[in-house]
Amino acid sequence: MDSRELGYFVAVAEELNFGRAATRLGIAQPPLSRAIQQLERRLGVTLFTRTSRQVSLTPAGEVLLNEGRKALTALTAAQRRTQRAGTRLVLAMKPYSDGGLVEKILAEYATSPAAVEVEVEICAIGQQAVLLRNGEADAALLRFPYDDTEGFAYEELLTEPDAAVLPRTHRLADRKSLTMADLAGEQFPHWPGHPPNGGPVVRESSQLQQLIALGRTIALLPASTELHLGAELAYVPVTDAPTSTLAIAWAEDSRSKPLAALIEAAVHCALR
Repeated sequence: MDSRELGYFVAVAEELNFGRAATRLGIAQPPLSRAIQQLERRLGVTLFTRTSRQVSLTPAGEVLLNEGRKALTALTAAQRRTQRAGTRLVLAMKPYSDGGLVEKILAEYATSPAAVEVEVEICAIGQQAVLLRNGEADAALLRFPYDDTEGFAYEELLTEPDAAVLPRTHRLADRKSLTMADLAGEQFPHWPGHPPNGGPVVRESSQLQQLIALGRTIALLPASTELHLGAELAYVPVTDAPTSTLAIAWAEDSRSKPLAALIEAAVHCALR
């Protein structure tokens, strides 16, 4: 099975319509149908159940869709990383999520004989893992337990408690400290990839701060974010809040020497 055939299959499996899949792929429908039939014969399984009214996946088709998406993503990632190899690295992070480490990491990395240019990609909430997985980034700063780490190697850099970020006019904003019980009944954001909780969906750090300032939500954020809060927001420690851990992550099969030097610099800076 080659990548072209797999791409054809994934398009049909996602559209569940040969006509729409052919349009998406920019080819005619008959060659697409023949390609899927040839794939089924070669694999010795039926991938689709076809009727005059609908197309659906068989159990074998569902397995191939899951594995095929991973394979195509891995192929795209390999192509992107190959094109950058030896010339530059891309480090993905959310705004103000580095615990004050990135500037130090980059400065130390620049002294390594293996160093190459590092492009820092500031991305939306929850997107660091996506960029790392699809090859748009070589490394990413993730927060455990919130970010997805499947398929990544990582080194933990620092652990810090979360604190409450409230609008300055909030009834609890002047408290010296809080407990989680004090926050019972408060509206928290709906983070991408997590179950709905009735709160506003938040994808950007600036959006979150604006929503907090407007009194639409509050949030538990790492203690280091206090330095980046606007005057309209209050930061209050929460004595029994959960902790979060900042880590630098990369594709677990990477053998890049420039990337290894970046990871080494990150760990060294975190230990200071």
